[in-house]
Amino acid sequence: MSAVKTRCCWRNDLATFRGMSDRERVGFLLVLEWFENFRMRHELEAGKPAARAFWRAEVLREGCIREEWQLQQWQAAVQWYLNWLEACAEVGADHRSLAERVRAAVHSAGSRRGLARRTKQCYGGWVARYAVFAGEEREVMRVATASRFLTSVVEDEDCAYSTQKQALNALAFFFKNVCGVEEPVFQVKLKKTGARMPVVLSKTETLQVFEKLDSAEGRYGLPARLQYGAGLRLTELVRLRIKDVDLARGTVTVRCGKGDKDRVTVLPKSLREDLAAQIDKARELWSRDRDAGLAGVWLPGALARKFSRAAESFEWYWLFPARQVSTDPSSRGYAGTSPESGITRRHHLHGKVYNEGIKRAAAAAGIEKQVTSHALRHSFATHLLENGTDLRTIQEVLGHEDITTTEIYLHVATGANGLGVVSPLDVAGVAA
Repeated sequence: MSAVKTRCCWRNDLATFRGMSDRERVGFLLVLEWFENFRMRHELEAGKPAARAFWRAEVLREGCIREEWQLQQWQAAVQWYLNWLEACAEVGADHRSLAERVRAAVHSAGSRRGLARRTKQCYGGWVARYAVFAGEEREVMRVATASRFLTSVVEDEDCAYSTQKQALNALAFFFKNVCGVEEPVFQVKLKKTGARMPVVLSKTETLQVFEKLDSAEGRYGLPARLQYGAGLRLTELVRLRIKDVDLARGTVTVRCGKGDKDRVTVLPKSLREDLAAQIDKARELWSRDRDAGLAGVWLPGALARKFSRAAESFEWYWLFPARQVSTDPSSRGYAGTSPESGITRRHHLHGKVYNEGIKRAAAAAGIEKQVTSHALRHSFATHLLENGTDLRTIQEVLGHEDITTTEIYLHVATGANGLGVVSPLDVAGVAA
């Protein structure tokens, strides 16, 4: 966190920039705040590529009508920002905001500590929010300031207990591994919140979702059935590799699941033929990738070093590969750091795109619930419980560390193995 470069702030420079009216300055400020929020949210490095992505995704968003004067003003604002970046580069100044710098520091420390990419993103996001709250570098490094921020998260944001712990863990990591504070003590008391009931589909609703996926979202039908049939999390589903599916034994092996744990779950018999056909399709795509000389699929760092050729072998190939090649997320440049980048290869099915497909299918089926892909996992557990499977077995196949996490399905299951409660209105003679 030591100052090795002159710090520049586009907000300060915009406020003192000559040659524009106060009204123009306010307009530029609004647009550039919009752009900066977009860039930080998508972890894009400041520059023309980020500006183009912002213009396509936000300014030219489908369904939004823009006036000509707006486009001209917004274009002028973004051009001013790009010119400002060039001026910073000419004098060797650091253009990054405080939030961006602390997030980059957390990302770098997380890489050294071997944290998962999603954990680094989560911690970086919280610390960036904390930096905005603190306002200046000296305040960011004070534990008392962090305590005030955590207190505001607990008392003002009404978020779940798990979210509060997430924020606490992120700041603890920041102070220990970036600021060098061995045992930071935050003066904050987390607030317990009640358990939220999971969204569960009935068996009929589940089949309706599958039917809509087959008709409108053809490529998502099999992944959805496998997610429901094996009780997989979204990331576990899309990251499945060929070697993880054992058709002969009827098992699916989840590697590096939540908590970096492996587990084995059931492979539905009804999907074996479809999965065999999917493996043949993946083999064809793998052969084309090898003929094209593409880099092998992404592997975790230690495995990539230990088995240098494994990434190009078929057993490590994705079960549900993406249609297009792309730059692997683990190799994409992170704002403020310089990891290797530009590796073109084929990634797996995009989790967000698949999840949106599930939502569209549920809406098309007329299901009036907040359905996401995770509802398939909840439905898997609930239906197992209703069919008589014991909680301990469900805990194992779901990969829950604590049985109390699994017990929540007792509250949403119906029948003898669920609540087992009959409404008095349904008792003979009362309803009449």
